[in-house]
Amino acid sequence: MHKKLFIPGPIEVKEDVLAKMAMPMIGHRSKEASELQRRISEKLRKVFYTKEEILLSTTSGSGLMEGAIRSCTVKRAAVFSIGAFGKRWYEMGINNNVPADLFEVEWGKAVDFNEVDKVLATGKYDLICITHNETSTGVMNPVEELGEVIRKYPEVVWCLDAVSSMAGTKIEVDKLGVDICITSSQKALALPPGMAVCSFSQKAIERAKNVKFRGYYLDLLALYEYIQKKDYQYPSTPSLSHMFAMDYQLDKILEEGLDNRYKRHIEMAEYVRAWGKEHFELFADERYLSNTLTNIKNTRGISVAELNKELGKRGFQISNGYGKLKEQTFRIAHMGECTLDDVKELLVNIDEILNF
Repeated sequence: MHKKLFIPGPIEVKEDVLAKMAMPMIGHRSKEASELQRRISEKLRKVFYTKEEILLSTTSGSGLMEGAIRSCTVKRAAVFSIGAFGKRWYEMGINNNVPADLFEVEWGKAVDFNEVDKVLATGKYDLICITHNETSTGVMNPVEELGEVIRKYPEVVWCLDAVSSMAGTKIEVDKLGVDICITSSQKALALPPGMAVCSFSQKAIERAKNVKFRGYYLDLLALYEYIQKKDYQYPSTPSLSHMFAMDYQLDKILEEGLDNRYKRHIEMAEYVRAWGKEHFELFADERYLSNTLTNIKNTRGISVAELNKELGKRGFQISNGYGKLKEQTFRIAHMGECTLDDVKELLVNIDEILNF
């Protein structure tokens, strides 16, 4: 039985989008491949609200995260973590011999802009990494407030992990001043996993030119320079199947209308939050709740694993708490092509299983 996924990714992918993955191959050095990539980039600029270049990578979002911190740090990176995935920026830096410091926030809380100001004021850092939407905790960082602070330090390159939020909530990359904004296919873009994308600002480009060891496959400057020189082609073979599907899905996203899409995500989020507060408690600080995933505190002491097992029999799947929060919380994702009716159907089934 197929289980309808309400997990932080991969998420449900529509059949017509999946069908595009089966399109016949074309040469990755062909004119058709260049046209395909150019179309994707133009559409993604609208989704990202940016005029900067878009880079594609046949990796998960983690690939471009690693590429960003390695390609654009000269002095030292400041990594602000609000959960399990934010900490990865730091681990990537350390494992690539990139000088980095980790600033951890209590799980369930957002980054304090005053703390960012205090750290950047030291002058030690020329790159900052922040997670926009942390799926381990259900927190969405206040990037507008953070952007106001980071803008005070023009020498600092800002990397933003929007893997689980881009196309599910409005992120105006250029207005915020984000230099490298990263997302991946299997979250709110509602595509199969395997492709990551990012914006790449002129500031980031100039910074990368001063970094001697940027790696090879994940060298963001090399990707940028190659597509400029070779008319939207890549140094190595990209996943053309993902590109066919992405080109098609982006048309659907833009046809729905970005504002309509964001409104739909907020409606789903508010419905799940209300249900969570009625029967349990929300884990995250309610001032900074995610619009694409809700993390619910297991105040009733239910077996989340058993709940998921019973949901599976009915054709649904949610997520247990992540890492140290396993069985202490459970998570319901509401992103991509998911609708309010889908969410209501899931919660009715949970109500029946738990005898609410």
